[in-house]
Amino acid sequence: MGLIERIFSTVFGGDRNLVRETVEVFRENAEAGAQRAHVVQGQAMAQYGAEFAVARQGGFDRFMDGVNRLPRPMLALGTLGLFITAMVNPLWFAERMQGIALVPEPLWWLLGVIVSFYFGARQQAKAQEFQRAIVGTITRVPQVVSNIETLRNLRADTPQVADTGEDSRLTLAALEPSNNPALEAWRLSRRLTATE
Repeated sequence: MGLIERIFSTVFGGDRNLVRETVEVFRENAEAGAQRAHVVQGQAMAQYGAEFAVARQGGFDRFMDGVNRLPRPMLALGTLGLFITAMVNPLWFAERMQGIALVPEPLWWLLGVIVSFYFGARQQAKAQEFQRAIVGTITRVPQVVSNIETLRNLRADTPQVADTGEDSRLTLAALEPSNNPALEAWRLSRRLTATE
């Protein structure tokens, strides 16, 4: 019993766990990692909170806050403006587009990088939302195909759409002329115009 006790006290004794310490060499302790991540996130939030805790009193700070809010509306309204200008004054629009055609390709790449960094997070969120919407749409495809097929079968020029089949009462009812006041009024008007 003494030998086993000494082995256990060597491996697990003195607030140590040799097995856990050995495993942590190869794999991070999830609990300790979560605690570290929590501390880091708390510090980052405290830093962001401290940035906005102080009231913006300088004119420059207020100006920069306003400038940071401008790119999205300016891009959206500018694009709509281009469409309107293309319809209102096509020659002016064509002249400007010829100027844009002279912009070198590296400058387009730089603009793409700037815009992608600025809108990257928003684009990622919208792309994921778009993918979820596509999946939802795809799940409705069989129902839509079935509805279209049903509607096509209801068209008047579909062969045998009015086929009564083996039902003799339905066949006789379809062959008997019915009382149609609109048709009678039209026939009467045709007779009156023919006699005049």
